[in-house]
Amino acid sequence: MTADARGLVRQAAEQLAAAGVESSTYDARVLLAHALEVDLGELPLVDSLTDEQHTAYAALVARRATREPLQHLTGTAAFRHVELKVGPGVFVPRPETELLAGWAIEAARTLVSTGSTDEVVVVDLCTGSGAIALAVADEVPTARVYAVELDEGAHAWAALNLAGTGVELRHGDMATAFEELAGRVDIVVCNPPYIPLEAWESVAAEARDHDPHLALFSGNDGLVALRVLEGRAARLLKPGGVVGAEHADVQGESAPEVFSGSGRWSEVRDHDDLAGRPRYVTARLAR
Repeated sequence: MTADARGLVRQAAEQLAAAGVESSTYDARVLLAHALEVDLGELPLVDSLTDEQHTAYAALVARRATREPLQHLTGTAAFRHVELKVGPGVFVPRPETELLAGWAIEAARTLVSTGSTDEVVVVDLCTGSGAIALAVADEVPTARVYAVELDEGAHAWAALNLAGTGVELRHGDMATAFEELAGRVDIVVCNPPYIPLEAWESVAAEARDHDPHLALFSGNDGLVALRVLEGRAARLLKPGGVVGAEHADVQGESAPEVFSGSGRWSEVRDHDDLAGRPRYVTARLAR
């Protein structure tokens, strides 16, 4: 980048940092690449900006400074090996959820490699943008993947992301979804809403003000949706089938208890994210 371009990025990063954006320098660089319609790695080759590009960049930075999600401004979100279309009306997938998706993918691959079932069936409940379902379909192409989303706006984004992938997407409630698959599913995976209503003020502005509340909040203790998931997974899975669900980092004990306390599950385990915080629970349906 020229000195002028570097100076613009530095100024933008300072503006974003003052607005409370934690990843201010990264966001400033991503937005510049987006404004210039180049890859992030091509920024060092940028010689100068036209007046139109400068205006477009300034507008993007100003919007980000209001805490509009970065992914809404670029229109995409990276998730494992796929890229998702995202925008207003859908929960932006987080990097932490890639770990849960990876668990589901490895579980599916194990079933494929052992030949223990004719067709591996994976159900993604509360699919949102379709992130987990798309990642599973991408990395385990022989799996039969189903997904469901209740929110109309999010369902529309999922339909865009899952079109042509072979994933069967439905618009509906996870509590009653896929009844015809009862007792036939190998893996249920879910990133449910899990924020307690009382934690409203502590939620980052990007999520609180832009993500659908249906995807965020789940009763006074944050576990209402997880309890619904526990019952639905028990209904859908084969004996010995597995379930995985994300939860808040403060739910490292309460989330597993939803499963262990029902008496229907074995191998109930909690898993940390890359920062060492409790992040998702897995369990196996007792045979």
